[in-house]
Amino acid sequence: MDAFRAAALRCPLPQAIELIGEKWAFLILRGALNGLQHFEEFQAGLGIARNILSNRLARMVEGGILERSPDPEDRRKVVYSLSKKGEGLLPVVLALRQWGEEWGCGSHDIVLADQRDGLPVRKIGVLAADGRELSLHDLMWVDRQGVKLRRPQQR
Repeated sequence: MDAFRAAALRCPLPQAIELIGEKWAFLILRGALNGLQHFEEFQAGLGIARNILSNRLARMVEGGILERSPDPEDRRKVVYSLSKKGEGLLPVVLALRQWGEEWGCGSHDIVLADQRDGLPVRKIGVLAADGRELSLHDLMWVDRQGVKLRRPQQR
């Protein structure tokens, strides 16, 4: 148990939540994933107060989620675009959306689809190295040397 506690103190989840685990940050991220780029687009699309939007955009730029650059068509405007780090959050946002759909947290009138064939993307899941889908009861925590620390949920 001591090894698990020590590892939990080094867990990246609290820092990740600090950066992106707030409602407006997630909605800005969703907007960026859907092509919003300008302050005015985010504000109109989200209905967020200007001061809150300005603060969240600055934090997301500082955290490396978004990049800020001058608009090549109008140098007075700024373009916000996803960094590679920001694009890496697509599975997180999609998994949360799919969870909300499954548990009745909103409509699923539209779904994310593969551009090539138009078919909906598969539900995000936890996969083993060999591709098997895993449930919570199939998992355990191990350290980098493979030493078992504990199961996520004891039965």
